[in-house]
Amino acid sequence: MTIINKNVLQKPSSFYDTFVRKGGSELKSTHYCPGCGHGILHKLIGEALSDFGIQDKTILVSPVGCSVFAYYYFDVGNIQSAHGRAPAVGTGYKRANPDSILISYQGDGDLAAIGANEIIQAANRGESMTVFFINNAIYGMTGGQMAPTTLIGQKTTTTPYGRNSNTEGYPIRMSEIIATLEAPVYVERCMLTDAKNIAKTRRAVRKAIMNQIDNKGFSFVEVLSGCPTGWKITPRDSKKWIESTLSKYFVPGVFKDVSEERESIPIKRDKPLPENYHKLMDIHHIADREDTVPTPAKTALYEELKIAGFGGQGLLSLGYVIASVAMGHQYEVSWLPSYGPEMRGGTANCSVKISDKRIGAPLVANPTTLIVMNKPSMDRFENEVVNGGVIIYDNGLIDTPPKRKDIRVVGLPATEIADKLGNTKVANMILLGIYASLFTHVLSDAYIRWILPSILGNKAFQEINLKAFDYGFNYLKNK
Repeated sequence: MTIINKNVLQKPSSFYDTFVRKGGSELKSTHYCPGCGHGILHKLIGEALSDFGIQDKTILVSPVGCSVFAYYYFDVGNIQSAHGRAPAVGTGYKRANPDSILISYQGDGDLAAIGANEIIQAANRGESMTVFFINNAIYGMTGGQMAPTTLIGQKTTTTPYGRNSNTEGYPIRMSEIIATLEAPVYVERCMLTDAKNIAKTRRAVRKAIMNQIDNKGFSFVEVLSGCPTGWKITPRDSKKWIESTLSKYFVPGVFKDVSEERESIPIKRDKPLPENYHKLMDIHHIADREDTVPTPAKTALYEELKIAGFGGQGLLSLGYVIASVAMGHQYEVSWLPSYGPEMRGGTANCSVKISDKRIGAPLVANPTTLIVMNKPSMDRFENEVVNGGVIIYDNGLIDTPPKRKDIRVVGLPATEIADKLGNTKVANMILLGIYASLFTHVLSDAYIRWILPSILGNKAFQEINLKAFDYGFNYLKNK
């Protein structure tokens, strides 16, 4: 009689059989150093995801450090975040996809250093996520430097004589800090040393993930893990050091557990219909108005503008007006401002894109049109204009004309003209008129005159704004 054993010991289904993301199709071994705890914790998390049947709805956020390599091994959704920013990225994803299971997987050099504020704020908000914090008291990936969790007296590449509390401060106990906050539901510290402690870690992992499945809120599991390479000791000695030294400062245990009394709070998301977006954002569709001025038929168009000068010259407003006008003509648009900390007086520029197709990214690197009102910006952006492009500039403020011969150049003393019209602030509207006159086949000047008061808002300047626009629009005709 043949007995079939159905209990097969194998990798959890949430782990790749071969690590194809790591490169090659037959790679079956991980890259972690002998004695590293990441592989053990990976296994515990993978088992939980498979046993709970949540593999297909799990998203793992992995930032900089050895933590990032979780991407290679877990057959789940993955988001790579910047150093320390996993909780912020996870918050955004979880709120947009409340039915997902969001796991933030971070090391101590990431979570407790540059990401300390990120994790505290996410915990304080009670974000519905599960955070696994790997504490090996060192920056393991980048050479073994001191981390926020490095012990007093511990030698690293940046503390060769040992960490000194007088100069480097004390190691940060993250579990204790997180547990003081009201919102977190579960906080525990475990360690990966022997079978008994690994079993405790397994229970903590499963509890933290189940809390999220049950919509209980924020769970935080800190895991004391070996880094023999960074510590420059053997894997066996690293386990002994965790038990004899590391765990004496970072004491394992449950620091907070209110999961039994905490009620499930499912995240509700009322997804609006696209046609209602403008109502939520208090944007009034121009097409809804009965007195709408007709615009030219939409045509094939891809225009990239860079508008640059000093803060206070109205250049960001000019970009906003151009984008708004183009949107009223039913084009896809983007507007991206950029300015120095001075805001007024410092350099400022904005990128505007106009297209008959969807726009992938808002940044303009090689403008088809450059509108510029100071010499530093001319020096910076002139050579970036595409061959055959246009430069419109204030030659009253820029005494050196563009040197290039492969572009169209329009220069006029816009600020001086605006001063004669009554206010130097409307120089940007003169430049708008120049730009509109070059694109009469695309943009309706009648539409611009009609919509300009609505975009700019300030009634006191409406008349002079329109006067300035008309001056610029007719400038080239009158030359």
